[in-house]
Amino acid sequence: MLNALNAAATGMIAQQKQVENISNNLANADTVAFKKSRTDFQDLLYHNSTDPGAATSATTQNPTGVQIGSGVKLGGTVRDHAVGAPRPTQRELDVALDGPGFMAFQRPDGELGYSRDGSLRLGNGGRLENVDGFPLMPEIILPADTQGVQISPDGRVSVKLASNQVQELGQIQVVQFANPSGLQATGGNLYATSPSSGAAVPGNAGENGSGRFLQRFLEASNVQPVTEMTDLIRAQRVYELNSKAIGAVDQMMGTLGQIR
Repeated sequence: MLNALNAAATGMIAQQKQVENISNNLANADTVAFKKSRTDFQDLLYHNSTDPGAATSATTQNPTGVQIGSGVKLGGTVRDHAVGAPRPTQRELDVALDGPGFMAFQRPDGELGYSRDGSLRLGNGGRLENVDGFPLMPEIILPADTQGVQISPDGRVSVKLASNQVQELGQIQVVQFANPSGLQATGGNLYATSPSSGAAVPGNAGENGSGRFLQRFLEASNVQPVTEMTDLIRAQRVYELNSKAIGAVDQMMGTLGQIR
């Protein structure tokens, strides 16, 4: 009986984590370049009364054995890095990556953060930065007399000056990782490297399988609200069923207590 209570309790905890993950996905349904995550669960240890294949006589074996599980645990969360749909903005400093890869920004601690959020801003002295003021790396600085900005599919940034001259300022690099799902989410639409992600491999847009830039677009979140709502309803129902299992075990134990 106690094992049944514990198994059902772990089921409720697991579905609670599932709802927390779904809630975060839904909360970021309109976050630029947000990548949804899913929960992966694992069953816990089993109490084996009889092992599969155990001898039942001198000539026969038990084909299945008797194994009673002890519940479930959260094995991990996996981030889905599928590319979101490009959303037009008509803003010349907005860029979306159409394909794999990340842009690099320098964080205040000197380390690099990686993002697919291409809503760039003009910072102090004309420097290209993200929304939080972290400079794009390699650094690109627009002249004070810039009249227009052109970002090519391979990331080359050119400006039209007041003198009608066109000047190329640099190229936005695209960084790739062996395992993007191993990146550490740090908030602010940024990721940090981890031992699981592998080292950052910088390159040019459109090369070695990396994406190309779309100017005047932003990448939408890849969250599918309808799918998340379906998963939310399922998690709620499973949570309720586990609570009913606990109630049933409680009634059974009450019945045992009434035996004289």
